[in-house]
Amino acid sequence: MGTPDFSVPVLDALVAEDHEIAAVYCQPPRPAGRGKKDRPTPVHARAAELGLEVRHPVSLKPADVQAEFAALGADVAVVVAYGLILPQAVLDTPVHGCLNIHASLLPRWRGAAPIHRAVMAGDSETGVCIMQMEAGLDTGPVVLREATAIGAQETTGELHDRLAQMGAALITQALARLDSLVPQPQSETGVTYAEKIDKAETRVDWAWRAAEVDRHIRGLAPFPGAWCEMDNVRIKLLGSRLGQGCGAPGEVLDDALTVACGQGAVQLLRLQRAGGRAQDREAFLRGHPVPRGTRL
Repeated sequence: MGTPDFSVPVLDALVAEDHEIAAVYCQPPRPAGRGKKDRPTPVHARAAELGLEVRHPVSLKPADVQAEFAALGADVAVVVAYGLILPQAVLDTPVHGCLNIHASLLPRWRGAAPIHRAVMAGDSETGVCIMQMEAGLDTGPVVLREATAIGAQETTGELHDRLAQMGAALITQALARLDSLVPQPQSETGVTYAEKIDKAETRVDWAWRAAEVDRHIRGLAPFPGAWCEMDNVRIKLLGSRLGQGCGAPGEVLDDALTVACGQGAVQLLRLQRAGGRAQDREAFLRGHPVPRGTRL
């Protein structure tokens, strides 16, 4: 049970391990692209390629949907970024329950955007937990976990791809030990919630400290993308690192796109003009020179 790109490596890993996939559940196709035609989700598309049965109910609450799920006779449900609430009747149906792959070290960053929030908060590490699902939001006991350091210049997109592979490897370990897993209740201390990213919080405030600006840019890259304005044109900022220098907040300090913050400076590494494509700093500057002294 999964929907976006993050879930695809898990599906591939389950198939590679010769598990019998009773069915694949994902969210329904939705309008996308210029023609606004219904487009299947990444998991739907991959499952179809693999010849697996795909189901995409709008909700799991109707009795007939729950009856169809129960009729599968599943040993276990593997859930990763599915996007629908699983009612108690669904949670109770598989023999071994529902195992969720969550991209954080629970109980830190329960909720919708754990990867974004870990980078934005400046966490030094994150990881993956395999959790037995219960009715609460990511509150279930953890059966396996693995930690990984967050790189100094790592973006959410890069970390996302690493954690997806880690999750795929960890769930195969969990399934191989299904009868001997020992669930560990989550700690009551250290609980944080990863609220969904709101577009209203994506604009960069150059008055912040450089470390905060850098984390903000990397944490929102590549989606939805932090942004600022340059000569009244919106520029999406997709990569950065801490720089040297000081000046008025938002002032470009050199010819290498080092920008002053409220304290310190950041160097912009990857940018995208509105309507254009994402470019590394050097390519961006060749097409759009940014003189020192420019204010963002």
